[in-house]
Amino acid sequence: MLLQRRGGVVIGSPVSNEPALPAPKAGIWGWMLFDWAAQPFFTVVTTFIFGPYFVSRLASDPAVGQAAWGYGIAISGLFIAVLSPVLGSIADQTGRRKPWIGFFAIIKILSLVMLWFAAPGSGLPWPLVFFSLASVAAEFSIVFNDSMMPRLVAPKDIGRISNVAWGLGYLGGMIVLIFVVAFMAGSPETGKTMLGLAPIFGLDPALGEGDRATGPLSALWYLVFILPMFLFTPDTTRGLPVGRAVRTGLSELKSTLSEVRQRPGIFRFLVGRMVYQDGVNALIALGGAFAATMFGWATAEIGTFGIILNVVAIFGCLAASRLDTMIGSKAVVVTCLLLLTIATVGIVSTGPGFTLFGLVQLPGADSGGLFGTPAEKAYVGFGLLIGIAFGPVQASSRSYMARSIAPEKAGRYFGIYALSGRATSFLAPFLVATVTALSGSPRLGMAMIILFLLAGLAILWRTPYPAARIHG
Repeated sequence: MLLQRRGGVVIGSPVSNEPALPAPKAGIWGWMLFDWAAQPFFTVVTTFIFGPYFVSRLASDPAVGQAAWGYGIAISGLFIAVLSPVLGSIADQTGRRKPWIGFFAIIKILSLVMLWFAAPGSGLPWPLVFFSLASVAAEFSIVFNDSMMPRLVAPKDIGRISNVAWGLGYLGGMIVLIFVVAFMAGSPETGKTMLGLAPIFGLDPALGEGDRATGPLSALWYLVFILPMFLFTPDTTRGLPVGRAVRTGLSELKSTLSEVRQRPGIFRFLVGRMVYQDGVNALIALGGAFAATMFGWATAEIGTFGIILNVVAIFGCLAASRLDTMIGSKAVVVTCLLLLTIATVGIVSTGPGFTLFGLVQLPGADSGGLFGTPAEKAYVGFGLLIGIAFGPVQASSRSYMARSIAPEKAGRYFGIYALSGRATSFLAPFLVATVTALSGSPRLGMAMIILFLLAGLAILWRTPYPAARIHG
């Protein structure tokens, strides 16, 4: 979502009636509830329920399933990378963000509903198509929503509302995840949910209906909870006609990309984020499936693991909302990247009977119940570090960017920000998938994520904060 001035000259006056700053409280809460609405898709579909179901029950072999899931994420990431800045620039010229969010909401909702039909034996390709469509639509909507932020609150409050919104997202994702594992998704072996109950609505665990229902459930949640944003959050009211907006938007995108190259701070930040966000995206998308592969976790274990991570993530975001104001977005992001690197080394080095690549041997006896072996408990322990860090690293990256640009350029620059988060986002899943496929080792494949986290951290370390202050 990005802007309309160049060299002090307003091009086409695409946005002539901007919302007053700060926005009313109802408008700010409507904006923050977008994260609440959007997160269940990432929590229960991408990471903890449908993704592991796809890997373990739709594929003939877990390695084949992880590779296919990784390729699906990579393909959707490529589309997002190519189109996000283009759509962002065009949307800036048309002025309003909400119609774009509404358009992509329709695509996302319909695609999620179609996941219900991904029954065992239905094959891998078409569920990947609808998952990829939902992913693309979800990310485009986030681009437009993020670009509203600099016009809603003063710069000093950006880090706070960004992290609080992210925390709300994890709370929403956790609520849906608890509902799924407690009442919907039963074990194929026992036919019961984590609470020992028969799945509601007569969902058949043998057919994976509880896992597949996460698609329609996430669609319904999204439909209901994006309404406050549409009703209460102020939006730009005027802009150019669509045809003229396309021509002007593409022209502005070209000039903005040229401008970015001339601003080394912004350029370094975007490159650094491009690299580390690849690792973060892959870790989030593939972490649940990896746990299922390593320990044979079923829905109950994966769901509980996801709940634990989301609880920790909520508190992590709330703490980061204060820290971001006190010590700055860059310090929060750097700290989180260090924690994520340690956590990733931990999870890929842990397996049945050992951790830290076998340097620490663990008893193999299973005490029964969830996470019954010491190795599983160690894995969960490393997962807590992920929970603490992976919300703030993204929320404070968002506020880092917002503090580094002028509000009137939020659209174009957040489109490029989305590009930096997705320009090579296919690369980490592709590398994980390829190394897994060639080696037959999901552990070795997941280890590739560490390279992205460390490389991104190295680039960010020398990036100024704010990255730049861009005026008209």
